[in-house]
Amino acid sequence: MTAPPDKKPVRYEIAASTIRVDRAMQQFIKVGGISIVTAVFAIFIFILWQILPLFAAPKVEEDAAWSVPPGPHAAMGVDEWSALAFFLDREGELTFFRIENGAIHRQRLPLPDGERMTASRYHPKRQDIIVGTDQGKVLFVHLNYRASFLDGARRVEADVDASPALLVGAPGHAVLDVDMDGAGGQKIAAVIQDIDGRRTLTAALVSQRRTLIGGGAWRVTKQIDLTEQLAEPPRKALLNERADSVLVLTAGSKIQYFLRTGDELNLVQTFEPFPPESGEILADAEYLFGDDSLVCWSERGANVIFSLFNQPGKGRIFGKTKTFPALEGGVTGYAKSVRNKAFLLTGPKRASLRFATTEAIRWEHDVPYALQGGFIGPKYDSVWLLDVANRLHRLAVHDPHPESSIRAFFGKIWYEGAAEPKYEWQSTGGADEFEPKLSMVPLLIGTLKGTLYAMLFSVPLALLAALYTSQFAHPNFKRFVKPIMEIMASLPSVILGFLAALWLAPLVEQRVPSFMLLILALPLSSVVFGALWNRMPYSIRKHIRQGYEFIFIVPLLAIAAYAAWKLGPLIESMFFVARDLSTGQPVADFRLWWVQTTGLPFEQRNSLVVGLMMGFAVIPIIFTIAEDSLSNVPPSFRSASLALGASRWQTAIRVILPTASAGIFSAIMIGFGRAVGETMIVLMATGNTPIMDFNIFSGMRTLSANIAVELPEAPHHSTLYRALFLGAMLLFLMTFFVNTLAELLRHHLREKYKAI
Repeated sequence: MTAPPDKKPVRYEIAASTIRVDRAMQQFIKVGGISIVTAVFAIFIFILWQILPLFAAPKVEEDAAWSVPPGPHAAMGVDEWSALAFFLDREGELTFFRIENGAIHRQRLPLPDGERMTASRYHPKRQDIIVGTDQGKVLFVHLNYRASFLDGARRVEADVDASPALLVGAPGHAVLDVDMDGAGGQKIAAVIQDIDGRRTLTAALVSQRRTLIGGGAWRVTKQIDLTEQLAEPPRKALLNERADSVLVLTAGSKIQYFLRTGDELNLVQTFEPFPPESGEILADAEYLFGDDSLVCWSERGANVIFSLFNQPGKGRIFGKTKTFPALEGGVTGYAKSVRNKAFLLTGPKRASLRFATTEAIRWEHDVPYALQGGFIGPKYDSVWLLDVANRLHRLAVHDPHPESSIRAFFGKIWYEGAAEPKYEWQSTGGADEFEPKLSMVPLLIGTLKGTLYAMLFSVPLALLAALYTSQFAHPNFKRFVKPIMEIMASLPSVILGFLAALWLAPLVEQRVPSFMLLILALPLSSVVFGALWNRMPYSIRKHIRQGYEFIFIVPLLAIAAYAAWKLGPLIESMFFVARDLSTGQPVADFRLWWVQTTGLPFEQRNSLVVGLMMGFAVIPIIFTIAEDSLSNVPPSFRSASLALGASRWQTAIRVILPTASAGIFSAIMIGFGRAVGETMIVLMATGNTPIMDFNIFSGMRTLSANIAVELPEAPHHSTLYRALFLGAMLLFLMTFFVNTLAELLRHHLREKYKAI
């Protein structure tokens, strides 16, 4: 009896459990895919959230104001906790003003008996006040701040510590301008006096006699009259904490630079910050934090910065490095930060907070009161403005990343000490005055450089190996070759980096010509063998089983490699002869020849080493995917080509390779992504220096290696910390762009060859 036509036999029915499992797996795969996309998107958002504060504008808002003792004030400042402000009037009286309750404590400077203060200079970094008297004496005063805690509250007290007065210049004549600075037991003092209607400038070398129980008294060891060397009468002298120079502002618009050599001061430069044709007249100038840059401004508010750097044929002198927009209304006050390269300019009713490194105005605003001056809080968290009504206004500053900007990360910056603007990465230095250099460009160049040399080495080898294994090798050998290549992919990159640094790099350094011959000899010998094999009569070739030809070429390749390695020193002695710098004799040394011939450096850990070892890490990935793509071409294509009379080589190149091109391109792009993100090999096999050239014998620093090196030392949420996240974002975008481009090209190639 047959089954009804509308009912299927039981054997054709799908079990309910199978349907449930199938539906469950569909949902599982869907949820997994959505989860992966969500995770990638979340990573992107997290990285973006970390780097956005780098480009945020600073927040500056007034949060308090106090009435303070009337001026005029010769100097003013605040302690590092912003608890106790001080004001020094023109008569030498020091007033301490307690911020929390407005309490006032006055104290006169310990001037010599019967003398009065006629000039002063305040150094906020060390809380020092230099005082000049009407009798030609110089007094060094240090503000001592002490913090104590009572019931959990900090209380700051202050007193002064003054050294005995020193006689500098002509005795009995008032000091019109004074400065003294230096480090350790060596200082320079400079005074400007009016002697019989003629302004004079005297510099004094000051030293401290050391004793077994500490520092002794300061004494003048030598006085130097600089007046005759001045182009115009002096109006201001500036000294730095290295005690190695004297800068003099003249009555005109000139600045003269005297450099200390031993116990002498020699004039090395005279320059005008504002040339006569500009129409600007120099109003004043002051050092920036670090005493390597000079902030200059004109009577109309033009603002430029001159920095010390080596100039060809002139030595280390001042040159203009920065130009800022003019401050409307002119400049009436200047203050520098003691934390970074920020400085404050104040005008009659306008204040401007500027950052020297990036040549940026961080904040500028009109204020509803006329200004006497101002200063920056010691922690760069506040700006203090004093108006003509003697009210002190505190403006809270939230600017955690003043050194960051689009230009700082991707443009050329003229850093202190540099001869020109440049791209540079150097996140830390040995001094507080160091300028962080956070350009991403050298890291991008290093990433592309390492990837380029790795791909140049790995792509030809991997693709040719995949083509041979899939189209020419016997299946018996293929079963061993592919698993071995896949095992190579599992080797830890730290092991490869270790081998590159301690074994391969010294070997390459000593035998560069041998490696060059190897790179040429192996492919050439393979081509020669192939050409000779094709010309052999069939009566000979028929004895070699198809797919076993490599058994005969491997010994020949080994012989060619051995010959190339041994011929390396001979080639070096013939073509790579340089002059030994110590003896002057010719010597066969490729390293010296490369440096002397090209002018480029030769480093032991270089791009060639990285290319060889990182290429070794990338080869298995490209080989595996490319071999799968070539093997998955339908066998009918190959059979049809051979049946029409094409050789195996013609079939592989003209039929198999184009058909599998989409998969091969994907293999190359995946290998590219692996090379871009490689960390340990690059970290260990190069000098890890962020340089910008494609010299094969120099190192580099990549984005990934930079993150690995710098992140453990980066303070949480600091500019460096967020800059490293910016590097991670660049890596993310680079791989995303490459993968997107690869997918588009892969789709194009698939459409192009789908009709084959």
